[in-house]
Amino acid sequence: MTEREGRGIREDPIERLHDARRREKRMTLFYRALAAAAEDDGRPEDSQRLNELHADEQHHLSRLTARLLELGAPPESLRELARPDVDLGRWEDDARQREASEVAYYREWLDAGIDDDETREVVEEILESEVHHHRNLGGKWMPAT
Repeated sequence: MTEREGRGIREDPIERLHDARRREKRMTLFYRALAAAAEDDGRPEDSQRLNELHADEQHHLSRLTARLLELGAPPESLRELARPDVDLGRWEDDARQREASEVAYYREWLDAGIDDDETREVVEEILESEVHHHRNLGGKWMPAT
């Protein structure tokens, strides 16, 4: 077993892209649930921030999906992923923890090495966005490309 396998890193780039898509889908569900809760609670500033975070995470999901398609791999269905229960009162703490996990995930992927330049660029772009999310708990960090 290699050191990377021992840390649980998937060596197959297609499987890693599928794994990243699942992670991003969970993040979209998390932020959408929080944005809806903020809307229901009459908290427009929080709702706006959460919708912006949701939009960035949705963009990450789209970029990973597009990369899979470019590599000739059909994306897996993510319909089975359920909307999480959220606590609007502690959303910032929960979001910061989740974003820290995302930053670590993408850094580890880059540190493990990505042989494909186009996939590496996508991962680097997503990591940059996740770092901003973790630091600022705000969105609109993704370019429109």
